[in-house]
Amino acid sequence: MSGHSKWSTIKRQKGVTDTRRGALFTKLSKDITLATKQGNSGDPDLNFRLRLTLLKAREANMPQDNIQRAIRKGLGEDDGAELQELTYEGYGPAGIAILVETMTDNRNRTAAEVRAAFSRFGGNMGDVGSVGWLFSSRGVITIAPGAGDPDAVALVAIDLGAEDVRVETDGSLEIITTPDDLEKVRDGLVTAEIALDNTEIAMVPTTTIPLTTPDAESVLRLLDRLEELDDVQRVYSNADFPEEVLAAAGA
Repeated sequence: MSGHSKWSTIKRQKGVTDTRRGALFTKLSKDITLATKQGNSGDPDLNFRLRLTLLKAREANMPQDNIQRAIRKGLGEDDGAELQELTYEGYGPAGIAILVETMTDNRNRTAAEVRAAFSRFGGNMGDVGSVGWLFSSRGVITIAPGAGDPDAVALVAIDLGAEDVRVETDGSLEIITTPDDLEKVRDGLVTAEIALDNTEIAMVPTTTIPLTTPDAESVLRLLDRLEELDDVQRVYSNADFPEEVLAAAGA
């Protein structure tokens, strides 16, 4: 999972400063709407997923009007096309597995765009269930390098109920929890005054595929293109990228 998570971190950091802020705000608006709808509440104090999504929106300096409009839509108080949450599965170069989470008001358009991206960049779409079994839903808390002694943070996280703590080569930490335990572990770490870089519920690969540099570059082009699609919210893969490729991607 380490290579995948580092790529996700790079994408998150780039997203906050991306010149396509309109596209970023659109994706965040959909996340807020879905979190509101799933949690049946527009009150972040009563809706943990909404609270996490609002943190990301504020980090991206999303206008408050946009946030409130998305919440109203999630509560059914704002007119607009009904959004569907759809997941597509497929394979990339070197046989890596890819999950593409989308939110759309036109499933035919979205399916065509996702299929075209796979085809153009050396991948192919799979049937439902073809690669989904290679991933599991998990809470993921990322702690930036230097935010605390890794061993001490790991002990705190495990005591709070974390399943695993992984130390990356750059010194960052990834704390893995069940989805149900994510809020408890996150709140405990905050109480312990441990600075958190990101908290989310993600599809985590159970195993990863190490890539050569040429394959890794091809995979990154495919993943980048998928994430650029307006209807795509998140992209997950089981690729393990070489350090030099990740460094270049984050430059």
